[in-house]
Amino acid sequence: MAHPEEDNAIYWYDPNPRTIIPLDDYHVPKRLERTLRQEKFEVRMSTQFEAVMRGCAEPAPGRMSTWISEDIIALYSDLHHHGYAHSFETYSEGELVGGIYGVSIAGLFAGESMFSRQTDASKVALIKLIEHLNKQGFSLFDVQFSNPHIAQFGTREISRTDYKRRLAKALKQDVNFL
Repeated sequence: MAHPEEDNAIYWYDPNPRTIIPLDDYHVPKRLERTLRQEKFEVRMSTQFEAVMRGCAEPAPGRMSTWISEDIIALYSDLHHHGYAHSFETYSEGELVGGIYGVSIAGLFAGESMFSRQTDASKVALIKLIEHLNKQGFSLFDVQFSNPHIAQFGTREISRTDYKRRLAKALKQDVNFL
């Protein structure tokens, strides 16, 4: 994460506890189930990766600055170009209205950030991402930190030791994002 308000340096975080979304035991809120059935959004995968990052970096209520600096955007865009970073995007009438992005390595997907310009747009992207990760055989969906928005999907905080054990197992998997 970058700290633009300080020195703009990029820092590595290893939170303890770590938050994951269990791929075999996630939760879809009832109202969101209705939205998913209505197919209000078109969902695409990695068609506007940088635009998703920029959407995540936009100011939001209670947050005027972000850890997503121009250097972070450049680095993650490079990871995307090399096949390691991906996005799930939601569209309404052809316009990008939400999404989530992260990094994929073997059986690990590390979700970095998500944004929404319409109600439920980011949530639909998240659920479609989880479905995709399950279909591809991933075992670990790391979301680093918990917050009320992400907690509704059944997040679980685990110790650093448990996380590293799960990470070692995920990195031995022979799965691909695409």
